[in-house]
Amino acid sequence: MKRAALFCSIALLAACSSNHQSEIVQSLSLLSPSENNEMTFTLDEEGTPRYSLDHGAAAVITPSKLGFEMRGVIKAQGMVIASDGSITQPDEVPPYDFSTGFEFLGSETCTIDETWAPVWGEEAQIRNNCNELLVHLKQGEKYLDIRFRLFDDGLGFRYEFPRKGDLNYFCIKEELSEFNCAQDNTAWWIPADYDNQEFEYATCKLSEIPSLWKEHSNQYNSSTQVFSTHGIQTSVQMKTPEGLYVNIHEAALVDYPCMHLYVDGKNIRSFLTPDAEGWKGRIQTPFPTPWRTVQVADSAEEQLASRLVLNLNEPCALDDVSWIHPVKYMGVWWEMIAGAGNWNYTDVPNIKLDDFDFAAATPNGRHSANNGKVRAYIDFAAENGFDALLIEGWNVGWEDWANCNKDYVFDFVTPYPDFDIEALNNYAHSKGIKLVMHHETSSSVRNYERHLEAAYNLMNKYGYDAVKSGYVGDIQPLGEFHYGQYMVNHYLYCVKEAAKHHIMVNAHEAVRPTGLCRTWPNLIGNESARGTEYQAFGGTAPEHTTILPFTRLNGGPMDFTPGIFEQNLKEWCGNDSHVNATIANQLGLYLTMYSPLQMAADTPDHYSRFMDAFQFIKDVAADWEQTRYIAAEPGDYLIIARKPRQESLSGSAAAFSKGADTWFLGGITDENAREFDVALDFLTEGASYTATIYADAPDAHYLTNPQAYTIEKKTVTSGDVLHLAMAPGGGFGVSFKKQ
Repeated sequence: MKRAALFCSIALLAACSSNHQSEIVQSLSLLSPSENNEMTFTLDEEGTPRYSLDHGAAAVITPSKLGFEMRGVIKAQGMVIASDGSITQPDEVPPYDFSTGFEFLGSETCTIDETWAPVWGEEAQIRNNCNELLVHLKQGEKYLDIRFRLFDDGLGFRYEFPRKGDLNYFCIKEELSEFNCAQDNTAWWIPADYDNQEFEYATCKLSEIPSLWKEHSNQYNSSTQVFSTHGIQTSVQMKTPEGLYVNIHEAALVDYPCMHLYVDGKNIRSFLTPDAEGWKGRIQTPFPTPWRTVQVADSAEEQLASRLVLNLNEPCALDDVSWIHPVKYMGVWWEMIAGAGNWNYTDVPNIKLDDFDFAAATPNGRHSANNGKVRAYIDFAAENGFDALLIEGWNVGWEDWANCNKDYVFDFVTPYPDFDIEALNNYAHSKGIKLVMHHETSSSVRNYERHLEAAYNLMNKYGYDAVKSGYVGDIQPLGEFHYGQYMVNHYLYCVKEAAKHHIMVNAHEAVRPTGLCRTWPNLIGNESARGTEYQAFGGTAPEHTTILPFTRLNGGPMDFTPGIFEQNLKEWCGNDSHVNATIANQLGLYLTMYSPLQMAADTPDHYSRFMDAFQFIKDVAADWEQTRYIAAEPGDYLIIARKPRQESLSGSAAAFSKGADTWFLGGITDENAREFDVALDFLTEGASYTATIYADAPDAHYLTNPQAYTIEKKTVTSGDVLHLAMAPGGGFGVSFKKQ
């Protein structure tokens, strides 16, 4: 930091001697702790702030503008009466540019170097080490601070509005942050959408995105709102022609709209999610925006190891975290997703909860969340050492829950007649199983908030400690979007209220994670991407899961719901979709798709046919002491090794690893067969381990022979190399236990 601080000090002396004349260029530079990255801040002759980022001798981000376009007023107060008598209410003050005309007031620098312990995670300790530059600017009587933090793995910056001068309450028209790339990088991206992120990834040059955008968009989701063929979502992973890995995302998204990106050639700028009136943030000072992040790594493995997004979030806000724990669970879920059962108890198409008698209604005979089936699932989960069981479709209201723009959809407390909530919880607890609550909101947000306290109280009454929430469909109130400021605040409100009840939250269809699980570790999972369910909705390409850890998982863990062993859905339940993965691939996902909330998503009947392969799912942990990224390339393959964290082990995972020296290794590939020689130098030197290798059979293929696998045991040491082959759409899982 000495060199960085000295460089800044020289620049500050020059600034002080200039009498703060805004027409004189200011330039401040900041180095990362290892001096491999350099960020330069400038204020040009017109008072426009810009930054650039270099990695060694390579330019990563060329000078890029910072600032905003602001609405002139907080609300429309004008009135114009047309000749036909119609009335409009325009803003009496036009928008103004808050990206130029600044004068430099000064700056401050500091170093942050700390190590913190996540409540759960991919490692037991995380180092947060960066150099910081805080720049103070002024436009008239409006003040703006820009805070930069430069790490060895990239840059974070945010805007801070002090409670000072004329800015107290204001409305943003658009944030103008730019991320101008030095080159036309290869990008792994999904189309921008204010409501939907359940896409497969496209791969192309930045400049090619507009021409390829339409063929990669998905207009068949239950809720979607796109804005431009230039729009993409974060986290976007890129690779420069020279092989640098560059990622753009955001961190600590609180009380602010989610950021999309507008791509024009190799130039990129922020594009915020609007509210129902089209504005993009209603702010009261003092206020910090979310961090904008640019991660830079020399290899794909280093990108996966980056904890920059987590480090830019605030420390844990909870004094007591003893009730937060990893969860390995099963669920009455996949059979409904695939079409073998239903969420709804009756087939009545139009239900009003306050006057419909479900006890007198005729059941349809396909309701999956019934007492008998749930007990059978509980038995199987308990026999195989799982922690919990999710049950969807337990509560009244599923008959007309989707795409009806209905306000009072669910009450979140009333079970269907064939679901005895008290008896089933008692039975589960007697077997050592907790039930996982399900709160599908149908995006009727006002209704959910009305019932939230009663819903959480019901969970406390019956011993639930985790809830899966869902937000399928258009947001109610209409006009708001899933990723706007209104909904960002709602999601966090639910997490905070859940914490008061000692409840862990797994939110589906919510805004993509930005590292808030550091601050609120009861946010134990999110979906927020195209998950396993799409294998039953037409299928997903094998490369998808090799990309997600670089993109969606950059902000936090994903409840991906792996573990599907029956790929032929047509033979099972008449669904024409095919699960595009081998069984060995599904095992590898438990290592490559990190989550402290890991599901074995298939049915007990399907697992019972492959209990030898199912043993890997039973043994594998969900919380880790150490992680090693062995080999990776987005869109191609992933190989990751992890060591379990002893204190959080439970159930069958504890039976395998508790008090023992164990590791797990997992790998997945795209549609291409691949072979790797994996050095086992992560194992303890001088010790011998029993390696159990679950791999694709020589004739395995995700389309033609997905259930072909081999299981082999051998003794290995840290000096050995394992030769591992993956079939097309395949993978492997390996457990190591010290002898």
